[in-house]
Amino acid sequence: MIKILEVENNTFEKDFEELLKRGKMDIDEVSYKVQALLDEIKSKKDEAIIKHIKMFDRWEPKSFEDLLVDTKKMEEAYENLNENLKKALHLAYERIKAYHEKLMPKSWIEYEKNGSMLGQLVTPVKSAGLYIPGGKAAYPSSLLMNAIPAIVAGVEEIVVCTPTPDNEINSLLLGACHLCGIKKVFKVGGASAIGAMAYGTNTIPKVDVITGPGNIYVATAKKLVYGDVNIDMIAGPSEIGIIADESANPKYLAIDLLSQAEHDEMASSILITNSKELAKKVAKEIETALNSLKRKEIAKNSIDNRGAIIITKTLDEAIKLMNEIAPEHLEIMTKNPMELLKDIKNAGAIFLGEFTPEAIGDYIAGPNHTLPTGGTAKFYSPLSVEDFLKKSSLIMMSKKGLDEIGEEAALLAEVEGLGAHQKSIQIRLDK
Repeated sequence: MIKILEVENNTFEKDFEELLKRGKMDIDEVSYKVQALLDEIKSKKDEAIIKHIKMFDRWEPKSFEDLLVDTKKMEEAYENLNENLKKALHLAYERIKAYHEKLMPKSWIEYEKNGSMLGQLVTPVKSAGLYIPGGKAAYPSSLLMNAIPAIVAGVEEIVVCTPTPDNEINSLLLGACHLCGIKKVFKVGGASAIGAMAYGTNTIPKVDVITGPGNIYVATAKKLVYGDVNIDMIAGPSEIGIIADESANPKYLAIDLLSQAEHDEMASSILITNSKELAKKVAKEIETALNSLKRKEIAKNSIDNRGAIIITKTLDEAIKLMNEIAPEHLEIMTKNPMELLKDIKNAGAIFLGEFTPEAIGDYIAGPNHTLPTGGTAKFYSPLSVEDFLKKSSLIMMSKKGLDEIGEEAALLAEVEGLGAHQKSIQIRLDK
């Protein structure tokens, strides 16, 4: 049964503090294990990869070439897809692509009256590594959400790593790879995949940036290789926050909370409402809807242990608490959701109105579903084209322009005790 917490209760502050800890992962506990795997990748490269696959994925590649998926298999997988499924993938591709094209920052140059020029040059990274969870499960949506921003950004080489327990790889994922035009898909998972893409092996190329979701071992590996490569974020368990008033449909709220709970036992589902009556109805609907889910046990564990309904006096109070939670996904189910938008400060993705379930954003709306979790929406943003781009400042001074500001620059260099800096400016000021 989901917990119902009331702001007026004496224990609320303590209970709320526990909710704020929902995304904490004990990375320190697994760091030494992950570091050992990464060190092996550095020193033994492909040999270490094969060893790790044998240990964790229960099969042994006969050669290094066995790590790479044949592009013909990807094409065959795509051609064999059900036509309706193929159509859905294409629709998702086009909508995600169109949205991310709007996010592309532009290079610019601006000339001053004295002839000096300032600007910005935007260029893509040369290579990107995408980690896509795999095995018997199918995550084509994760592939699309990670690959399309890289494609739009103009990344030259895209590398995909995905785990293949028992040497099985999902045909739907392969079909999505073909749709995205990806040529390099490697059957490597976990921390080993992150290490291979970060440091490079004889078979798997080193990349400039690594993106994509994964378990605590993948998250830890990404944290440890950051600096050698860039990463998108350290993502934790999935979560949803909902702000609702008395006008909201309790059936919609219940199933939307469960849509996150079914991800895994560590997922968090939190509803905040100013209606006691609605809170009771939603709690009842959750118990009813649970029985119809294939992943009932997972969802139940998540709801019982990490779910909550919070009752506040006002919607303003609800907004304040939700901003503290800073959820990965935020649904606003009120009479006038747009009126609340101006006060929302922290959320990975915001879903407005009763016909905008979070699940539509997971697949086909267009915005990215790779989002900051565990409260990191206070300072982090969704995955986008910017994760695959670099920005360089452009500066060109004319003689007149340098004459106008050079003495001030030289003075600042002098007071910092950097004589060569000072002289490099002054020598150009001499007539």
